[in-house]
Amino acid sequence: METRILSKGLAVSALGLGCMGMSEFYGPRNDEESMRVLNRAVDLGVNFFDTADMYGPHHNEKLLGRFIRETKPQAVIATKFGIVRDGKAYSRTIDNSPDYIRLACEASLRRLGLECIDLYYVHRVNTQHPIEETMDALAKLVTEGKITHIGLCEVNASTLRRAHAVYPVSAVQSEYSLWTREVEESILPACRDLGVGFVPYSPLGRGFLTGNYTADSRFGADDFRGNLPRFADENLRANLALVEVVKQLAAERQCTPAQLALAWLLAQDQSIVPIPGTKKQRYLEENVAATTIGLSTAEINTLTRAIDQQRVWGERYTQEGMKGVNV
Repeated sequence: METRILSKGLAVSALGLGCMGMSEFYGPRNDEESMRVLNRAVDLGVNFFDTADMYGPHHNEKLLGRFIRETKPQAVIATKFGIVRDGKAYSRTIDNSPDYIRLACEASLRRLGLECIDLYYVHRVNTQHPIEETMDALAKLVTEGKITHIGLCEVNASTLRRAHAVYPVSAVQSEYSLWTREVEESILPACRDLGVGFVPYSPLGRGFLTGNYTADSRFGADDFRGNLPRFADENLRANLALVEVVKQLAAERQCTPAQLALAWLLAQDQSIVPIPGTKKQRYLEENVAATTIGLSTAEINTLTRAIDQQRVWGERYTQEGMKGVNV
């Protein structure tokens, strides 16, 4: 698979693997199946794996730790700190204090079974702690050899620039897809200006852009999409118009809607590395095949113009989930 450079010293496969859904949020988990997916990803050339301490909570890092221990892959491991949950509850607080950063990093290292984390993200920013203070604490962890690169999640351009002035930021991770394009306004231009890589999560719109959902689709009690505004009955029906555009253009291109959506993202910039998540091998293989679909400038422009004409209905998250987003 093609290698992309997120920033100096941070080269990864053009497509990464988001591991969150292997632990929760998208229905029941199956660790053995997830292990098969992780190993198949390595076979297919994926070497960039994304997790966080709050996924599970903690289960996802432990699963990745088992994968690392058993497979010993030549992999780039990214994890995150900052979102603190009370058990399985969705409610959260955000902690960016220096003392917490150190404790969180050391706990992640233990769960992952690593001596050093390749890419350590601030999962969400708490404005009560200046970003400069957070970056100072993370820079100390770099000096101590506990982390190699620093990343930020869901920040605005001003916060990125302030952080980067203290210590180089290697990557920004935010939601980005054909139906979530707010990052194009300021954060993506800032990343390009500073030489910071961009990692889109939910590049398939939490599965919506696959074209597998209808107005009658319902989600189980353990699938958090059932509580997201965009998947509410009225919004779900309205948003299907956007998916129909993707399905039509994918049919013309003789690929799946998911592959078209990923190919569009990959074509936006060479420093963009999407991390679609899945716990099924067939979807992993479908997603990886998207890296071989080269869209022409005309095809990219046609898809972009068609999507521009569609309104997206509903917020990305509930009010609770929006804590620390775009700050």
